[in-house]
Amino acid sequence: MSMETGKINVQTENIFPIIKKFLYSDHEIFLRELVSNAVDATKKLKGLAQLGEAKGDLGDLTIEIKIDKEKNTLTIADKGLGMTAEEVKKYINQIAFSSAGEFVEKLKNTDSNAIIGNFGLGFYSAFMVAEKVEIYTKSYKDEPAVKWSCDGSTEFTLEEIEKTQRGSEIVLYIAEDSREFLEDHRIKSLLNKYCKFLPIPIQFGIKFQSEEDKKEGKPQEPEIINNPAPAWTKTPTSLTDEDYKNFYRELYPMNFDEPLFWIHLNVDYPFNLTGILYFPKLKKNFEVQKDKIQLYSNQVFVTDNVGEIVPEYLTLLHGVIDSPDIPLNVSRSYLQSDGNVKKINQHISKKVSDKLQEIFNSDRKQFEEKWSDIGLFVKYGMISDEKFYERSNGFALFPTTESAFYTFAELKEKIAANQTDKDGNLVVLYTSDEEEQHSYIVQAKSVDTK
Repeated sequence: MSMETGKINVQTENIFPIIKKFLYSDHEIFLRELVSNAVDATKKLKGLAQLGEAKGDLGDLTIEIKIDKEKNTLTIADKGLGMTAEEVKKYINQIAFSSAGEFVEKLKNTDSNAIIGNFGLGFYSAFMVAEKVEIYTKSYKDEPAVKWSCDGSTEFTLEEIEKTQRGSEIVLYIAEDSREFLEDHRIKSLLNKYCKFLPIPIQFGIKFQSEEDKKEGKPQEPEIINNPAPAWTKTPTSLTDEDYKNFYRELYPMNFDEPLFWIHLNVDYPFNLTGILYFPKLKKNFEVQKDKIQLYSNQVFVTDNVGEIVPEYLTLLHGVIDSPDIPLNVSRSYLQSDGNVKKINQHISKKVSDKLQEIFNSDRKQFEEKWSDIGLFVKYGMISDEKFYERSNGFALFPTTESAFYTFAELKEKIAANQTDKDGNLVVLYTSDEEEQHSYIVQAKSVDTK
């Protein structure tokens, strides 16, 4: 085929300024979208291979990120499905909006179906940081490879090229005002933030296996920056306590305390939800941090602002939640309330209370030993959520000055004989500071024993 030129089918000359202004709250998101697209293309190829539609050995499917500072380019290369010329025309050249006004309205009023998935806008996030974008792609089908090029206007070129490797290379010519994305440390930090647990290996740079190998000049190894099979994607029965603790260290490498215990979420109906929530050990002078739970969608990092999904009293927990059923807006960056979000919120609350009750029933001594840490979560939940209050009555503890622990029902039974007044009212004595109120405690005990 000879070189083809044409216009991207958007029916507005202002589509790219609109994309830059409205599509994402933060330009760095472009890397997440392009790498996620590469992962999708690779997963689809694996799926076709399992169905027998993609023939032969798939080979190494690692996605590679490359920087060329001389050419000012950033490349995302995969060995996935690839595209034919017709598929490029269909999926790249057509953005299904009739006007700029309609585009903006859809951003404001989108329903639970993410616009990105419907209209392929994830790819166009590249133009937030690039002055020109090229695609070199060869389909898994027996068809010629093609090159697509666009300079940020609605004009494009499409031509056949020589390319033997199946898959796609997206080459971004980084704009002058976005040269930060040509720095290794910047790209590595973004890959670590957004792509740390994507299900396909992602290579960025090379490394020596050890310092000794470096001194001896041994060959370097590709540096894989992600863990394609994190703990929450596995079945709970396949994991040991040490596996859970290792994953906690992977999430929070600067936290040297082990978690008290954890809850493995694994639901597939009426919504899909996986994840692991950890009860951290609280320091006496701790500061409340509500950004320790990370939200993922199919292993793609979305946000650590999970206030609508996780009850507020549980945002003190640490860990990961992954759900493709949580509705997100065009940039996948902000949660939108709907029925599923509320159901997930309630499910997480119930799972936490069920786990606490299970530990209380099976190992009360361990539960009492950890009450100083978990008591804060429980009390916060009890005053915040009526249903959680009802479920917590069976394990909420009241410590005494003799270092004993009672549930409220047990406490009432314990003090009923000596602390019921003449009108039949139960009188509960408590201290807010055992040291400062020591003399009062001694006096109360002396009266109690008479």
